[in-house]
Amino acid sequence: MRVFATNLRGLRGFPRSPRRRAGAVRSATKWRGPGRNDFGGRGSGWFAAALVVCMTIGACASLPEDPVEREVGLEANDPLEPMNRAIFAFNMEVDRIILEPTALAYRKVVPQPGRIAVHHFLQNLKMPLTFVNDLLQFEFARAADTLARFVVNSTVGIGGVLDIAGIPGHEEDFGQTFARWGAGEGFYLVLPLYGPSNPRDALGLVAGGVLDPWQSVLDPTQTVAFAAERAVTGAISNREAVIEEFDEVRRTTVDLYATVRSAYRQTRGNEIRNGAPPPDPVFEFD
Repeated sequence: MRVFATNLRGLRGFPRSPRRRAGAVRSATKWRGPGRNDFGGRGSGWFAAALVVCMTIGACASLPEDPVEREVGLEANDPLEPMNRAIFAFNMEVDRIILEPTALAYRKVVPQPGRIAVHHFLQNLKMPLTFVNDLLQFEFARAADTLARFVVNSTVGIGGVLDIAGIPGHEEDFGQTFARWGAGEGFYLVLPLYGPSNPRDALGLVAGGVLDPWQSVLDPTQTVAFAAERAVTGAISNREAVIEEFDEVRRTTVDLYATVRSAYRQTRGNEIRNGAPPPDPVFEFD
């Protein structure tokens, strides 16, 4: 699961108070967090197969004939909404039964300094992939920052457990790189045990799993175990960080599915633009 907690994935759009109070760098939680990518290259086959099925269904999906419903459907860009809602409900049940109780136990057993150290370590594991995508986006200054941050925290910071580089962190993935190259996001998609996505970002997840630099460092027999341990630990860590925020959103929102969908799109757009404001449609011309 990055799967799910990093990416309940609308949670990426909500504040993360425990770590913010501790002064830790934000983990791009997309309820982020999918690290952004916690899939190992050898574990990506099932995901790619599921993605092909979802994209095929999406290509065959049709909009309602009613003009009003059709306009709403076009605006939401969610032709798979019935299926997406079913997967979302499944993900919520996994959260209720497994992930949230585990995150609460993790908070109870592990003191805050230990949880922050785990968060820093997991973030440091993402830096090589971020560095690759910085280069692919021709963001050379950001790539230099990423490399310096990784080297300092991996050495003086004891493998990334301590974040002492003094350089603001950021994350990049292949979905963002594809977007910067001009690829459209496509329709809205909810992935089992992962959360909100779209075809572009889902393909980015597969690419990230296959091309993650850690795959070339580890012995082939270790990659599956490494990916699984990283994914589970990241899911628990990210879920613990948003316990109160998610409870509040779940308690106050009328339609949690639509809220998460909106939060995901807003947060993802902000990540792709590297924090720059969205273009003002008033000044856009055909």
